[in-house]
Amino acid sequence: MFAYLSDTEKEGAINTFFVKVREELDIIPAKVQVLEYMQEKAVFKDEQGTTTMKAAEVIKHPVPKAMGSINLMTYIIIAKYADGMPLYRLEGIIERYGGSISRTTLANYVIALGKQIQPLINLLRETQHAGSLIMADETRIQVLKEPGLAPTGDKFMWVTLGGKADQQSVLFDYDPSRARHVPMRLLHGFTHGYLQTDGYAGYNEVCRKNQLIQLGCMDHARRKFIEAQQSQPKGKKIKASKADMALSLINKLYGIERTIKHASNEKRLAVRQAKSMPILNTLQAWLTANKPRVATDSLTGKAMTYLHNQWDKLTVYCTDGQLRISNIMAENAIRPFAVGRRAWLFADTPAGANASAAHYSLIETARLHGIEPYAYLNTIFKAIPYAKTVEDFEALLPWNYKRSITTV
Repeated sequence: MFAYLSDTEKEGAINTFFVKVREELDIIPAKVQVLEYMQEKAVFKDEQGTTTMKAAEVIKHPVPKAMGSINLMTYIIIAKYADGMPLYRLEGIIERYGGSISRTTLANYVIALGKQIQPLINLLRETQHAGSLIMADETRIQVLKEPGLAPTGDKFMWVTLGGKADQQSVLFDYDPSRARHVPMRLLHGFTHGYLQTDGYAGYNEVCRKNQLIQLGCMDHARRKFIEAQQSQPKGKKIKASKADMALSLINKLYGIERTIKHASNEKRLAVRQAKSMPILNTLQAWLTANKPRVATDSLTGKAMTYLHNQWDKLTVYCTDGQLRISNIMAENAIRPFAVGRRAWLFADTPAGANASAAHYSLIETARLHGIEPYAYLNTIFKAIPYAKTVEDFEALLPWNYKRSITTV
């Protein structure tokens, strides 16, 4: 924006120049427009009088014959899965801007695009299994039309986070079951590595069959003692409770982790061996001495039982510097899904839930690599119709995409 002097005000000046006086962040509201695609055709006639025709190649669309543009579809995916907006609200927004697309049609776009990006999800899964550590978690999702199951019953969205340091991914997967066969399916091909979970027994079978070393989550142990601490009678306390004593030791472990957060794996391992292991030994001795004295059905008793049952898994992190004391990274990865679920509440069909899993996977993996999700998905949706080989799809993986835009 330029503020100009009038010709009268500038009369007699020997020079003029501009000075920046302020900056403002501006935004251009969305608008709906109709794009028309014209195809040029040429007619040829040879010496024998035979007529032939040649047509220009039309830009391909990932959802053939769809009335929505790739930009519109990208907007819908980002608004729903990155910003947590339900489709009925997006239907109203598009109408306000002058367009008319039903939420059913929008849902069909979401599902169709989810199928198109499945080869990318498969590649991400293979790459994730090439690493040495996977963190896993699961949360509930309501799917109304799951065959053979009640609409209000719990189904599950699973998440895994892992892969090599520069090729990590966050992968979501829908399954109506929480049984042990689901981790067996998701982790097929991942062997002789580490699997970090919250202690759910459904992961035990895959750890046994795939020869995985299972890590526990100290966050879960700490939360149980916090619940016990918060249930204590308020007012003046004469002495520290057992929950207080457990938390005091556990918090010391977290204090050590904060000091080595940015250290190398080698440094982190050395510090844990020197400082964390003595605290763990003290905590274990305290647990052994005090667990028999506490009622098992009390909150403190339940916290002690969890700590006792998970002990071997909770201490594995001190044997390898690349490991973490808790499963918080997987819990953080699944949080955007939990936040979005509050807005759109449920998935109508399994196809919709599977599509949601695919889109969440790409968006959260893009975020993990510091990539702006809209630009990334828009590039993918435009490139997918032309991808024919594994190499074509590999070029669209987040780390390869990031490399391509930083070298341009």
